[in-house]
Amino acid sequence: MPNPKILAMVMAGGEGKRLYPLTCERSKPSVPFGGRYRIVDLVLSNLVNSNIFAIYLLVQYKSQSMIEHIRRSWGLSPIFPEQFVTVVPPQMREGPEWFQGTADAVYQNLNLIRQHAPDLVAVFGADHVYRMDVQQMVQFHLENKADVTVAALPVALAQASAFGVIESAEDGRIRQFHEKPRDPIPIPGDSIHAYASMGNYLFTTDVLLAALEEGKRRGEKDFGLHLLPRLCQNHRVFAYNFADNRVPGTRDYEEPYYWRDVGTIDAYFSAHQDLLGLEPRFNVFNPQWRFASSEYQGPSAKFIHAEIENSIIGDGSYIKSARIRNSVIRQEVLIEEDVEIDECIVMDYTIIRRGTRLNRTIVDRYNLIEVGSCIGHDRRADAAHYTVTDSGIVVVPKGKYEGYLGHYL
Repeated sequence: MPNPKILAMVMAGGEGKRLYPLTCERSKPSVPFGGRYRIVDLVLSNLVNSNIFAIYLLVQYKSQSMIEHIRRSWGLSPIFPEQFVTVVPPQMREGPEWFQGTADAVYQNLNLIRQHAPDLVAVFGADHVYRMDVQQMVQFHLENKADVTVAALPVALAQASAFGVIESAEDGRIRQFHEKPRDPIPIPGDSIHAYASMGNYLFTTDVLLAALEEGKRRGEKDFGLHLLPRLCQNHRVFAYNFADNRVPGTRDYEEPYYWRDVGTIDAYFSAHQDLLGLEPRFNVFNPQWRFASSEYQGPSAKFIHAEIENSIIGDGSYIKSARIRNSVIRQEVLIEEDVEIDECIVMDYTIIRRGTRLNRTIVDRYNLIEVGSCIGHDRRADAAHYTVTDSGIVVVPKGKYEGYLGHYL
């Protein structure tokens, strides 16, 4: 099987409760990331860069934002019908239920797999930040004659309870799979790390179909909780070490095998800080491995007497006379005179009026921050109006302002 036909099923229906209020009106994979992306753009870019062009995106919670983003941003060539990124809401072909788990989501779409007739099916998550050449995982799968391959990497033992934890042999074959165990088993010879699943799986198609059919009879709903532990007992299930993955164009100074689950406000905020600096831990600019998103048709950013240090400024933003430090400012943000912004994320179509002071604050889209506002400096005052994390990060939820920025220029 030198050039296997691959179909990707991307799990993009995550509710993202721990990211609230950023997920108040959108799913977790739809949350904006960096200067111009959404979280889902990273997995889609990894697949397309890996020459996997047949992609079904399984959505569920608050999916309209995702549907609109994919429509605007991810139209592959109509000349080749086998190249597509298609959003698939719950079809309820088996009854009135929505997706009950990751395995159930794929089971409810078995007709799509059978119609496409791939050799391999990649079941990937849509809510992580990373760069990966999936073809290297495919090659590992083929060389080991695997039925299932699970992408994995070492994580700190103290954090491992949030992941599926793998016990594997020296050749990578998985002996046991424990989904979110209370007492994670450390890697042999490494007492402070466990081997964690990334939530990215590669299946030989006939094995996946049979496993899902049997899982349906057993009432099984989830890959990590049900199917993978069972398949480890009687199939060739291997762990692919993500630390071995090499993507062209990655700089020496970047963190090796960078991967983040941005499922909490603190993790999401921290991942944005990883984009900044002269030598960022994760550099989104890589001409050999591009991350794609919407093709913005507005103007470039414009600055009038601005003082900007170590920050990302999105297209269409207009900064009159402000000081911005260690921050990410997304598209079409207007920042007026005498504004100070330190370690913040300001999302699209926001207006920040003169005299405002923002510190360690995430401002969601369509906000109008009034003259002289002070956010991120008084925890008690902030907590009365906004979400504040234990580490002190303030989140201003999505606003209602939908005016035209040009009126203020």
